[in-house]
Amino acid sequence: MTNPVATATHMRSARVFAPGVADGGLPSGLTTAEVEARRLAGQTNAAALPTSRSYVRIVRDNVFTFINGVLFGLAVALIALGRGSDALVSVGVVAVNMTVGLVQEIHAKLVLDRIAVLTRPDVTVIRDGLQQRIDPTDVVLGDLLVATAGDQIAADGVAVGNRSADVDEALLTGESDVVPKQRGDRVFAGTFCAAGSVEYVAQRVGADSTANQLATSARAFRRVLTPLQDEMNRVVRVSLALVVFFEILVALSNALDQTSLVESVRTAVVIAGLIPNGLFLAIAVAYAMGAVRIAGKGALVQQANAVESLSHVDVLCLDKTGTLTTNRFKVAETLALRGTEAEFRSQLGSYAASSSDTNRTLDALREAFPAVAQTVVDEVLFSSAHKWSALTLAESGGPQLYVLGAPDILESHLRAGQSLPGEAQTWVSRGYRLLLLARACTGHRLQADGNAHVPDRLDALGVVALSDELRHDAARTLAEFAAVGVQLRLLSGDDPRTVAALALQAGMSSDAKLVSGPDLAGIDPASLIELLAGNTIFGRVTPAQKEMLVNSLRARGKYVAMIGDGVNDVLALKAADLAIAMQSGTAAARAVADMVLLKDNFGALPFALHEGQRIRGGMHAILKLFLTRVLYMALLIVMLAVVDIGFPFAPKQNALVTLLTVGLPTLALAAWARPMEPREHASSVFHFVVPAACALAVTGFSVYIGYLLLGPVLGFHLATDATNSPESRSVARTALTTLSILCGLLLIMFVQPHGVPVPGWRGVNWRHLALGLALAATFAVIAVEPRLREVFELQPLTLVDYVLLTFVAALWALVLRGIWRWRLLERVLGIDPVHGG
Repeated sequence: MTNPVATATHMRSARVFAPGVADGGLPSGLTTAEVEARRLAGQTNAAALPTSRSYVRIVRDNVFTFINGVLFGLAVALIALGRGSDALVSVGVVAVNMTVGLVQEIHAKLVLDRIAVLTRPDVTVIRDGLQQRIDPTDVVLGDLLVATAGDQIAADGVAVGNRSADVDEALLTGESDVVPKQRGDRVFAGTFCAAGSVEYVAQRVGADSTANQLATSARAFRRVLTPLQDEMNRVVRVSLALVVFFEILVALSNALDQTSLVESVRTAVVIAGLIPNGLFLAIAVAYAMGAVRIAGKGALVQQANAVESLSHVDVLCLDKTGTLTTNRFKVAETLALRGTEAEFRSQLGSYAASSSDTNRTLDALREAFPAVAQTVVDEVLFSSAHKWSALTLAESGGPQLYVLGAPDILESHLRAGQSLPGEAQTWVSRGYRLLLLARACTGHRLQADGNAHVPDRLDALGVVALSDELRHDAARTLAEFAAVGVQLRLLSGDDPRTVAALALQAGMSSDAKLVSGPDLAGIDPASLIELLAGNTIFGRVTPAQKEMLVNSLRARGKYVAMIGDGVNDVLALKAADLAIAMQSGTAAARAVADMVLLKDNFGALPFALHEGQRIRGGMHAILKLFLTRVLYMALLIVMLAVVDIGFPFAPKQNALVTLLTVGLPTLALAAWARPMEPREHASSVFHFVVPAACALAVTGFSVYIGYLLLGPVLGFHLATDATNSPESRSVARTALTTLSILCGLLLIMFVQPHGVPVPGWRGVNWRHLALGLALAATFAVIAVEPRLREVFELQPLTLVDYVLLTFVAALWALVLRGIWRWRLLERVLGIDPVHGG
């Protein structure tokens, strides 16, 4: 197979021509009949970019997991040994988990795919001599396409016509420098037009194109695990290690005791159930629900963990133009420095009309000063790296070279004695974007050694001020982030003073220090850290500097989100923990984003933040239940193994306990979760789980021993007179199962609200109480119905037994609440209950 990266690198300098256009004429594109013929022949670009996980991936992630393989393997062994009912019940919880996970994720996929189709950027194609916008999947082989600044190249092809462009091939080659493209040069799917415009003929489409591979690679680069996902992975790895250890010990014990093969497999099934595989289901359901919820508020999730990731953000970095503002420029003021205002405006109009560039700045000038295009002798397109563009126009008096760019960049190249007037400085303080138009002496060459240079001894012709509208919801959104402790950083290519003026309008602090991009050149790491700690506004920064600032923040342990819309933001977006793009931004920004704000709805972010906090809250509540159960079971197995009086549960009983205490409750907790405070410490899980599991293990051990040894003596359920007989063990297991379910349901009352030092009845969520009562009623039906009781290998207990076990469960809850109230665990271990040490 051909390596697209190697091919692109090898052919970068190669120049070829499309059939029929080698004579220099620009074709009129395909005819409607030709398009239809090629569509019928299957020569289309229909290999659509993935917008969410595929159905195969959803099935694979929910069904073909390691723990599912272990449990299903043990179920097959039970069936082979004639214990089909054990196998059915044991894997029943797993089957329910898989089914719910599949339904939730497929539903979320359908919603996300439908939204993604609506937000997929169109491409410009020329057919029958007319430009039209079409879906990229409707491109056919031989189509003539046009890409302007920020557009993604939709298919591999060859440039035609007389236009030129700078193309960012970083996603293809890994090199951040833009590559100039003109007639005869190859262009590649998945790359982006950074400046100028280019017409190209599609030569490789659909499966033959590199577009899908490149876009997928761009998104794969964005795969960053959140702290919550890291925590879940650690829990599962530790549980897996514990299960392997127990399985080995139990296997050796069974071999020494000559335990039957059937009983050994049944025990192995119970131990394997210690792995909290339901955590993966819970987090998948929580992510899917979060994605669907914020889709209704105007945000499209492209990475499943994006919503939860937002709740971890310490620092929010954002671009100004197109992000904080609407990126709809209008000419506000002009100031002629040489000649009259009319002459200066005419020069601005001629420059804009003649340039082949299509950025929003020139569009504003074209709208304000309509003019006729002149013949262009030479051109340098605008780039966010050097902040200026230039044209050499063939005027009546001879070629004239004009430069248009940022005043602070061009001012040092003006003739001696020329400078910007004070009036222009006033415009900066009002948040206007300034551009200086200057003219160079005749005979100066723009290009030298393949590089563009600003001419020296320029004559300043005038200054034009552009206004950019602040987004109506920007101030409220930034205020909500600041209120929860998120630090804000503005990273813009504009003048720092202009950025500061708009930041002040958006409600940011007026005492923020300003840093200019040139001040960052060659800065040492220590000074950079100091700047990042004390500044919120960075202006005149290049794309590489934006990336450097984001990486520096992450190196300091910050969890960084970046919001951007342009090609110049792509590097910073890819470097951030969370990348957010605007829908109206470039295809490059959207391709690498974890989340896209539909209709540029900046106001969707506070809702997404709240939803992320809700996901964290739900998952920490679920984690408490799972870990309490795992630690309780592990301690109980060890305690009973020490006294050598049998295994505590049968597979069916363990499946029932799992279903009622963690299986079904976790689905409700994911849906009903309360938001977790942004800075709440995750160590609260440790302080919850250890006392709960230890107290429950002691209580369960006591009940099991009591029923096994003292039951016949005291008259509890007079099924047998022999202690430690199979009948006595069955009664003891039933009592222990009942107690485990009752305590597990009581535990649901305590997992929320978050941040409350002592969980208690005053903080009970009434929906949780209703859930607990409903599950208790379900168990009651199973306990009194003989056929259901037989399915789960439960013995009939008397009313006295149930009253006694209910009393023990309530006593356990009161003791546990006292342990939490008096912080006994923290006092014994000598640790800070808030910070975990």
